[in-house]
Amino acid sequence: MHITVFGAAGNVGRRVVTEAVARGHEVTAVVRDAAKASGLPTAARIRTGDAADPHTVATLATGQDLVITATRPASGREPELAAVTRALLTGLHATGVRLLLVGGAAGLTLPGTDGTLVVNAPDFPPSLRPIALACNEQLDACRTTAHDVDWAYLSPPSLLEPGERTGRFRLGADELIVDAHGVSALSMEDLAVALLDEAERPKHHRARFTAGY
Repeated sequence: MHITVFGAAGNVGRRVVTEAVARGHEVTAVVRDAAKASGLPTAARIRTGDAADPHTVATLATGQDLVITATRPASGREPELAAVTRALLTGLHATGVRLLLVGGAAGLTLPGTDGTLVVNAPDFPPSLRPIALACNEQLDACRTTAHDVDWAYLSPPSLLEPGERTGRFRLGADELIVDAHGVSALSMEDLAVALLDEAERPKHHRARFTAGY
């Protein structure tokens, strides 16, 4: 496959590029600052560009099979996330190129509750609330913006950190995945595996899915 990855310089984006290259895909890794591209796989084609610009999105998606976005706004600029998502959808409109988004966990429901969202849990950290709400708006933008894009939105678990690539995890839909001890976690490496599995064998269309151990 020919894949364009926006946010390729980020923690998740780097792992997505690495996983895609390892599977033999032709990857265009898009960064806003070329200086941050160091350390990306040499097999990836590095391009500079801004996912907030629909024209740039359309240009970098031309001839591709798939676009993946793993962008995250800087602290204090969280509302930009939904705007970037709308720009991606606008840029991909009528291209026929599929979009996979790495989103947030805040809009998932907590297991064993009456549908309480993760962001509304009593112990949810206040410091994470701005990005949590921004991720919810990001998903809402996918669902409500007028477009013809085939998208899928991957919500990570509550705890997403660098770790081991195991390839062993569970998939879900709208409920947070937790283990036998009530812990919701996944390595960034395995999140990339889940994302590329979906890229190669699409199961979710205009829908959210999640992954966890």
